[in-house]
Amino acid sequence: MTDNPYSWDTMDPERFYDDLGHAEWERLDRDPYHRLEWEGTIESLERHLPPTGRVLDVGGAAGRYTVWLAERGYDVTLVDISETQLDIAREKCGERGLRDRVAIERGDVRELAFDADAFDATLCLGGPVSHVLDAGERRTAVAELERVTRSNAPVFVSVMGRLAMIQAIVQQAGSVPDAEDDVELLPAFADRGTYDLELLEAHARDDRDPACFGAHFFRAAELEALLEDNGLTVERLVGLEGIASLRRTESGLEDVDSDALEAIEETVRLLRDDRTVADISTHMLAVGRTA
Repeated sequence: MTDNPYSWDTMDPERFYDDLGHAEWERLDRDPYHRLEWEGTIESLERHLPPTGRVLDVGGAAGRYTVWLAERGYDVTLVDISETQLDIAREKCGERGLRDRVAIERGDVRELAFDADAFDATLCLGGPVSHVLDAGERRTAVAELERVTRSNAPVFVSVMGRLAMIQAIVQQAGSVPDAEDDVELLPAFADRGTYDLELLEAHARDDRDPACFGAHFFRAAELEALLEDNGLTVERLVGLEGIASLRRTESGLEDVDSDALEAIEETVRLLRDDRTVADISTHMLAVGRTA
């Protein structure tokens, strides 16, 4: 392309989450579909967290998980790149009388400003590692999560799934306006898994607007290898939205009657630990453990 219509400013995650504002706080309780991510994550936290201690919430945005942890007696440090999200987290913690239990500061998963072995558990949930576009920097990010977590302690990492995104794009083709723009990128995206300037410059039309933010979308084996190669033993891999991932629509399962919704939710729970289901899920969560 001779004239580049794209710029990092249009795809920067910090800018995206600044603009998103309170919608990020509301996201995990917005509808039945998004609650699947919350419920699956909470189930893993309840199963694998130590009973007490210091917990680091990296990329925790407006603090949904930080608040949940603090309300259960953990001392929590929340780190995020978005000052807007951190301000909302301060607001939410203040409303709930949790300020004495929560430290909130700006930071980057690739360079955490904490001593080694500082925390009894570390969370990196919802996709912060997905927002790290460079493969080498993703390795650095996971190494940082491992470094700041004490020996024999859990590290929770959830990322965005590649196959779920591909399926969603294919499903929308022909029925959603402008979906064909995304379909044209599918072969290259399926191969690389990274939605970034390089993908757009090589494969998109000049008049195409970038969508949302830059991100890397994972396969299950890729996530496991990233964690294992950087000091973590993967004890569990789960699909959070699981078999409901193709219902990532505006209705968010709200158009499903209560009996059917209950059956879907129970099926998601039953298949949560199925490796194939994890690989097709919108978000997949790995529970790693430090040596």
